Amino acid sequence: MKQQIIISGLGGQGALTVTRVLAESAAAMDLEVLTSETHGMAQRGGTVISMVKVGPFRGPLIPAGQADVGLFLHSRNLAVHYGYLKWNAEVFVNSAVPGDYHNIDAQELARQMGAPVAANLILLGYAVGKQGLFCCAELVEQVIREQTPERFRDINLKAFRVGAAAAKNGL
Repeated sequence: MKQQIIISGLGGQGALTVTRVLAESAAAMDLEVLTSETHGMAQRGGTVISMVKVGPFRGPLIPAGQADVGLFLHSRNLAVHYGYLKWNAEVFVNSAVPGDYHNIDAQELARQMGAPVAANLILLGYAVGKQGLFCCAELVEQVIREQTPERFRDINLKAFRVGAAAAKNGL
């Protein structure tokens, strides 16, 4: 198993949470995993990118044109980080606007749940539900249950399940 994943978002959108969940999922599967995070202007809503490499890789950074999967927590980041993706990469975008990618309006679904900060886990659930990532929904739920502080656990699990259900319902 080898998969290179970028998670692109804006500061405060939870890119680092998604990175941690994916890394813990890989570790739970006894897979080699490397991560890299670029915080930049994260505290001020600036661009954030994280990289997850699952499998036998030497370094944590993904070169341009090599990512197998892209998770974009904000559609404007497509222009910024699209160059990391392979020509045939699976691309998942938090957007109401259809495009040459899988899209889900995770922000609106999170708002409807009363948890606008949970859009990141809705997008993750959607990508897992579409079988775009190396892991299965059951494992990711287990990691969320084990790694999330108790006060956020239920909402995080619900958000992930909303995304996975949307994928199964053909959204």
